[in-house]
Amino acid sequence: MKFTRGYSQSADEAKRLISSARTILVGAGAGLSTAAGLTYSGERFTKNFADFAQKYGIRDMYSGGFYPFATPEEYWAWWSRQIWLNRYNCPVGGVYVRLNRILQGKDYFVITTNVDHQFRRAGFEKERLFYTQGDYGLFQCSRPCTPATYDNYESIKAMVESRRDMKIPPSLVPRCPVCGAPMVPNLRVDDAFVEDEGWRAAARRYEKFIGKIDSNTVLLELGVGANTPGIIKYPFWAMAREYGATYICVNKGESFAPQEISDRSVCVDGGISAVI
Repeated sequence: MKFTRGYSQSADEAKRLISSARTILVGAGAGLSTAAGLTYSGERFTKNFADFAQKYGIRDMYSGGFYPFATPEEYWAWWSRQIWLNRYNCPVGGVYVRLNRILQGKDYFVITTNVDHQFRRAGFEKERLFYTQGDYGLFQCSRPCTPATYDNYESIKAMVESRRDMKIPPSLVPRCPVCGAPMVPNLRVDDAFVEDEGWRAAARRYEKFIGKIDSNTVLLELGVGANTPGIIKYPFWAMAREYGATYICVNKGESFAPQEISDRSVCVDGGISAVI
C-alpha cells in the first residue's frame, strides 16, 4: 500500500535514515538505468533502431531482444547494436555516480537486475555487486555445454563496424570455443542462463551480507518494477519483517510497501535522479 506522507517529507526521512544506517543493502531495477538516460523506448529507440523498426516492426529494445530473427547474421546485427549502445558506447549515468558518493564510508552491498555494467563504470567496488540477471559484456554457449562466460568487447565492436543491411558477416557469428554451438548474450531469458564462477562468488557475498542485516540496516530499493519482484522487492519486504530493517522504496508511480512493515517503511514517489 502507499502512505500519505508527502514527497518532501518522505525524501527527508529517507536521507536521515540512510545517513544514520550502519549497513545499506541496495536493490536496483531497470528504473535506475532509465533515470540515468538508458531508456529502451521512445526517442532513444527511434534514433538508434529506426531501420529495425521499419523492417521488423520492432517498437522498443526490450521486445526486440525476443524477436525471432531468421538468421544468426540478423540476430547479431540487432544484439551487437543493443549491447554496444547500452554497455560500451554510452555515458556513465550521473545518478549512479551520485549514489556511489552517498554510499561512501558505509558498509553496503548492491543486488541488481540491470545488465548494463553502470555500477562498475560509476566506481562501485566489484566485491559489493551482484548482477543476478547477467551482463551485456559477456557471451555464453547457447546449449550451454560448460558453465563459462566470455568477454565480448572485441567481438561486439567488430560486428558493429562490419554490419551492413542489418546483418553481420557470417565469419563474425560467435561460436562456443568448446563445442562450436552458437553463442548468445549472458542474459537470464530461460533456464539455459549460465551462472559462472564470478556469478556464484557474488551470490555467496550477497548471502554473507544478508547475515549482517539488523534493525540498523536500510534496504534501499531503487526503480524495481513488477517484472521480477521475487528477486529484490519480495525478499526486501521479508527481510524488513524478519530483521526489523528499514525499507525505503524510491520509484515514481510505483512506490509502496505492505501494511505489516508500514511502521518501518518510507515510500518516496518521485523521480530517482531527483531524489538521489
